Amino acid sequence: MLQFRISEDDGGLRLDKFLRRTLPTVPASHVFKMIRVKKVKVNGKRAQPEQHLVKDDLVTIRGDDQQLRGADREKAKPPPPPVDLNDLVVLFEDDFVLVIDKPSGMAVHTGSGITGGTVVDLVRAYLGEQAERNGFGASPAHRLDRETSGVLVVAKRRPAMVHFTHVFTRHLAKKQYLVLVKGKLEQKTGLIDLPLPEHQQTAENRAKRGVNMQEARTRYQVLTQNAECAFVSCTIETGRTHQIRRHFAAIGHPVVGDSKHGDFPFNREVKARWGLNRLFLHAATLDFPHPKTQQRTKVAAALPVTLAEVLTRAGLERPPQVQVANAGPAPKAGQAAKAGQASHAAKAPRVPRETEAP
Repeated sequence: MLQFRISEDDGGLRLDKFLRRTLPTVPASHVFKMIRVKKVKVNGKRAQPEQHLVKDDLVTIRGDDQQLRGADREKAKPPPPPVDLNDLVVLFEDDFVLVIDKPSGMAVHTGSGITGGTVVDLVRAYLGEQAERNGFGASPAHRLDRETSGVLVVAKRRPAMVHFTHVFTRHLAKKQYLVLVKGKLEQKTGLIDLPLPEHQQTAENRAKRGVNMQEARTRYQVLTQNAECAFVSCTIETGRTHQIRRHFAAIGHPVVGDSKHGDFPFNREVKARWGLNRLFLHAATLDFPHPKTQQRTKVAAALPVTLAEVLTRAGLERPPQVQVANAGPAPKAGQAAKAGQASHAAKAPRVPRETEAP
């Protein structure tokens, strides 16, 4: 007989999903049969596949230990892809959350020809044995474009991921970005309220139903500008794919260095004159309710030195409230800010919050 005490991480899981994850070599049909013939019980009582487990529930399974666990049939896991922990800058960490300063050029997940060297690989290498708890692997709770740098939240435990899924779906987190756009903006503050076509809609679906437009709102505040470009702080009230890039391109002020939605001749000129080799978009601050305490937690990533240098070459004076990352060696993973130390928010770049559009 096998016995499992449900942990906090597994609270809320359906019984059938818990069993399929716990007994990966047992066919799904056999899992449901064991439940049906009462070989699986929860707290000594008959169980149902769809019932949700809670912390401290006792799940018992009658059967041969070796056969159920399938120890002799488990395949060895492939070695993790090589990563350089010097690329990891930890902004905040506790038992539930890991917040990092994602470098530009690093993809969050594999896909589209990317097979390794991702944020997922990096944080799991850093966490080591703690990267997986009760079948849940530490994973980013939201996305940043590959070329975007800045604050990225990683859920270390399943309850944290459930929490952040709710937070980002309901737009309960406050995201603030620093961006350089082409041209001079007429208004110092504004709201771009422009629906965007669904990014993931297939051609077949568009042919049948037409283009699916999604609401999208971006607020911005000009920090400094000249005739060629504007250094802007902005927040997004919705989380559409490439929202900031698509919105500024739509109003005739594309993000500088954007290789997809930008002004390509201007980008080539900027690269030659100012030495910009990336997208000028940086996730500066993120304010979210903590998954354990529900207290608002604000974390910030200073502007990369390379972007600060571009501002100087572009003839823009950096606003004093925008801090720049240390030009020396980046903080190593071992220098992570732990819970209980001084609040990171106290050290955060004090980027002005956007005012209401007129």
